[in-house]
Amino acid sequence: MYRVMIHLIIPAILVSFLATSVSALCVNASVANLRNGPGTKYKKTWEVFKYMPLKKIGKKGKWYRVRDVDGDIHWIHKDLVTTKFKCAVVKADTANIRTGPGKRYKKTELSPAIRYDTFKVLKFKGKWVRVVDEFGDKGWIFRKLLWIQ
Repeated sequence: MYRVMIHLIIPAILVSFLATSVSALCVNASVANLRNGPGTKYKKTWEVFKYMPLKKIGKKGKWYRVRDVDGDIHWIHKDLVTTKFKCAVVKADTANIRTGPGKRYKKTELSPAIRYDTFKVLKFKGKWVRVVDEFGDKGWIFRKLLWIQ
């Protein structure tokens, strides 16, 4: 009897854990409002742009409870985010954007990126990340200067 109960309880616990586990999200709308509760009647806490990475830490209906790069908690509607790719945000005051993965490469015309600039992650090469912004401009940023989800 105990064996049967264990076989039923363990999968239920696993499903419950996976349903509420932390996961990476990327804003996939050009602009998205983060709120202090799960609904449009709640106060807007931050306006973010495409490719802002967030960590999903909860869910209520069609709303996700999320943590941002600074560790602050917000809510966002599920239709404004995706899990289909990784995103990055500059967490330093500035970050040089280079034409290749290293300091020996020139800075791009977009350089430097500033805190909270967001990017879609294209690939990793050592300590460098190839990124693209919402306008299609590409470059390489030193990984430690980014918060990646």
